[in-house]
Amino acid sequence: MYDNEIVSVITPVYNAEKFIKDTVLSAVRQTYRNMEIVLVDDKSTDTSAQIIKKLQDMYPNIIYHLQRANGGAGIARNVALDIARGRYVAFLDSDDIWVPQKTELQIKLMREENAFFSYTAIEMIDEEGKTKKMHNIKEKVTYEFLLKNTIIATSTVIIDRKKTGKFHMHLRRGGQDYATWLKLLRNGRTAYGINKALTQYRVRKDSLSANKMDSIRQVYEVQTIDEGINEIIGARNTLYFAINAIKKHWF
Repeated sequence: MYDNEIVSVITPVYNAEKFIKDTVLSAVRQTYRNMEIVLVDDKSTDTSAQIIKKLQDMYPNIIYHLQRANGGAGIARNVALDIARGRYVAFLDSDDIWVPQKTELQIKLMREENAFFSYTAIEMIDEEGKTKKMHNIKEKVTYEFLLKNTIIATSTVIIDRKKTGKFHMHLRRGGQDYATWLKLLRNGRTAYGINKALTQYRVRKDSLSANKMDSIRQVYEVQTIDEGINEIIGARNTLYFAINAIKKHWF
């Protein structure tokens, strides 16, 4: 079903008029050319749709789908995954930016390592695009490592669906991406990273990920509910996760 070399970019859109143009342009200007950009509009009330329509007129590989009702980013991503034709799916949130070589370098790595999952380091930027911090990454990640560490940013990820088969994101208010990465890394699988900041990750004041305590709670819930890990072990893992997150943020 996915025996092709297309990379499908998965982007949920909700009231993203301030950033969506730069985000989409960073995808269409990738040096890897065999791409489609799937934008699922989660019933935006701003001018996002008009901005995307103008971009569609210039770039025929942009696909736009409008949801009938607002359902959240997880549902929007899953709709985009169902629309996507590509063997490879790459996640790009509507306020983040890719450097031009990102996709090409990741596909090259995945072919060399016969990998199903890749990700990159990030440069954190503010709402004006100014650099806040660089985050390095570990170049190989397993399920066990991810239980105790925060390392994989959604907008850096590319998945090979020829190897995984059809999959969807978890439908939860927060921690959807973390729950999905754990699910995909079960059974001894390994994800491969590129320790270069090929993604600019925008930190916004109104971001769902801004509340750190909520993020820690979500980690515990994902492990104990979605992964079925014993509550005591889950609590221990979550403590390590929190400590490592603090180290990454401050050091």
